[in-house]
Amino acid sequence: MEKILFKHIDTPDQNKIETYMANGGYTALPKALKEYKPEELVEMVKKSGLRGRGGAGFPAGVKWSFLPKGTDRPVYLIVNADESEPGTFKDRQLLEYDPHQTLEGTIISAYAINCHDAFIYFRGEFAYAAKVMERCIEEATEKGFIGKNILDSGYDLNVHIFRGGGAYICGEETSLMESIEGWRALSRQKPPFPAGEGLWRCPTIINNVETLSNVPHIVNKGAEWFASIGTEKSTGTKIYCLSGHVNRPGNYELEMGVNLKELIYEYGGGILDDRPLKAVIPGGSSTPVLKADEIDVKMDFESLAAKGTMLGSAGVIVMHDGTCMVSALHRLIHFYEHESCGKCTPCREGTNWMQKILTRMIRGEGKPEDVDLLFDIASNVIGNTVCPLGDAAAMPVMSFVEKFRDEFDNICNGGKPKGTLKFPFK
Repeated sequence: MEKILFKHIDTPDQNKIETYMANGGYTALPKALKEYKPEELVEMVKKSGLRGRGGAGFPAGVKWSFLPKGTDRPVYLIVNADESEPGTFKDRQLLEYDPHQTLEGTIISAYAINCHDAFIYFRGEFAYAAKVMERCIEEATEKGFIGKNILDSGYDLNVHIFRGGGAYICGEETSLMESIEGWRALSRQKPPFPAGEGLWRCPTIINNVETLSNVPHIVNKGAEWFASIGTEKSTGTKIYCLSGHVNRPGNYELEMGVNLKELIYEYGGGILDDRPLKAVIPGGSSTPVLKADEIDVKMDFESLAAKGTMLGSAGVIVMHDGTCMVSALHRLIHFYEHESCGKCTPCREGTNWMQKILTRMIRGEGKPEDVDLLFDIASNVIGNTVCPLGDAAAMPVMSFVEKFRDEFDNICNGGKPKGTLKFPFK
């Protein structure tokens, strides 16, 4: 099918406003401002079936409709560009190569929710992308797309850039808001939810970069057009981030519901060196792993949930038979232990204990009872933290142990690792 978000991604100078407009950019904005009331745009996005592309998959239009009606408090929109999930690299490409698409979607979405101050929160390492967006905001302001009385519509909007320090926890929406407010990025207890009490205790909507990039296309082509793509409950296209042991890693924009096997073997060109496939993480490092015989599955929210895993951010990590699953899990848990904000005891202590046990295992010092202990710690972390980072660390542990128990038992009984691939952090 024809690409939506990546249609012009390879066009030279697409990140400049003249090129973007020459390719049809900023045609949805005047249409939205002049032909639709804010509440009509909210309904349009609801009818399109657009779901959040950051991981949770919550319907975007439904989230917008949670804002309190007739509030006298400011309403804020935050674009979550803190792309930190290992295996995920789609938003960075959108921001660097076609940023006006995201910016136009931000302006339209801000108008739809009666917001006059929008924030784009960049991951600290995205220095180049932030500089590109700064220029884009200046260009859009000069054209009258941002600022006072946009296109003589009576609507005003300021767009602000905020750069984080490079912390995974800031991808969680309440931690992100704490960061913008100038506090340490510790997650807030919910409720209240951001739509009712968010940034500076005002109604706030947080959406992912890829999510908002779809909005101009929905305005131009209609909710029915978008809903006709993909599956009944997972509509539109999705950017799948394919990495690991594949011949053609990269970002692939495909219809929601593409088969995972097709993604790996046709689009990704198959496994490196024609080796047998061993495992696939389908939605970013926090999602439960699939074995090689489980990859004949559609890449949408419902189909993967039925398999006991999640679409998440669609960060597909492929591992061939040379991978030691114990070492691979150790690398993941090192990340989560390092990125834990430390607020919740189960996450702070649990990730540390899990890393210590896995370190013991790969050093050949593991004990047979360590496997059950590792699983038990993970099961006590899951569901017991303020934010989802605890679950993000626990789910891969539980799925790795369940799916590849023999490797963990073997290494804890004096056996050698199954696989030749070496990982750091020993």
